[in-house]
Amino acid sequence: MDFSIRKATAHELDAVFSIFANAIVKMNDNNIPQWDEVYPSKEDLIEDINKEQLYIVESDQNIVSVFVLNQDFDEEYQFGKWQYPDASFCVIHRLCVNPSFQNKGIGSTTMLLIEDLVKQMGFETIRLDAFFQNPYALRMYEKLNYRKVGEVQWRKGLFYLMEKKL
Repeated sequence: MDFSIRKATAHELDAVFSIFANAIVKMNDNNIPQWDEVYPSKEDLIEDINKEQLYIVESDQNIVSVFVLNQDFDEEYQFGKWQYPDASFCVIHRLCVNPSFQNKGIGSTTMLLIEDLVKQMGFETIRLDAFFQNPYALRMYEKLNYRKVGEVQWRKGLFYLMEKKL
């Protein structure tokens, strides 16, 4: 499979929102209550698109994954024991593999594409947070050498703060 990465456009909002909605159903089926009807909302995605921070990964004209990449982070990130506190960084938010393409390594492929993009943008590290009850994401991040640097509580429960130097 060949993959391409690009910024999402406004006319793709419904398709992207549908991917999240389907992912939420699948996550709930797997007892991963990370996302719901509150988050991520369509308004969140509209804002991401308007800020040109929502990206799409495509293969054979199919959207296989989506994610947000920026330098924004919640105040709880201050509790992370970041290994590279002075390094420039980007933050990954809302990484979502289209359920129709799950269990095919798309998450890892997406992360490698993100790492290449972040390097091209001139950043030194990536930061993210991962839901403690999402074993698939946690296993993927661990295999890709992301390191847990803290824990924070949000509305849905415990999240691990993670970081990787590129």
